[in-house]
Amino acid sequence: MTHFTESWPVRVYYEDTDHGGVVYYANYLKFMERARSEFLRSAGLELDDIEAEFGVMFAVRQANVSYHAPARFNEMLSVESALVEMRGARIAFKQSIYRQSDRLLLTEADIHLACIGREGNVARIPKTIIEQLKTHLNKHEESSS
Repeated sequence: MTHFTESWPVRVYYEDTDHGGVVYYANYLKFMERARSEFLRSAGLELDDIEAEFGVMFAVRQANVSYHAPARFNEMLSVESALVEMRGARIAFKQSIYRQSDRLLLTEADIHLACIGREGNVARIPKTIIEQLKTHLNKHEESSS
């Protein structure tokens, strides 16, 4: 869908690690979740406002994660998020986490989100949200040309 990738910084805190000082595997998913929220925020979309106005939420339907190298206590990371698909009730992101100091790829994932109503039923993504995301992506693609 786009070549635009948004980066969000994360510092590894002690609470993110296991007893060996290595980031616990599930915490990478938390870092990615925060980065997706920031991606939407940068497009002018707040998750609580989306629920209040449109009665929908986004739930992770599938997460395919590959772990390549560990992150450790106190390292600075970059979580990069690219929106790769948006149709019907589905949004898909490609996300990668790099160590900032040497740009070593630590973790990457394909994350598929489903748009759901308050009762948990699948719902189409509201057109307003699609248009706002497309505008955001186009703005960044035009500025990189």
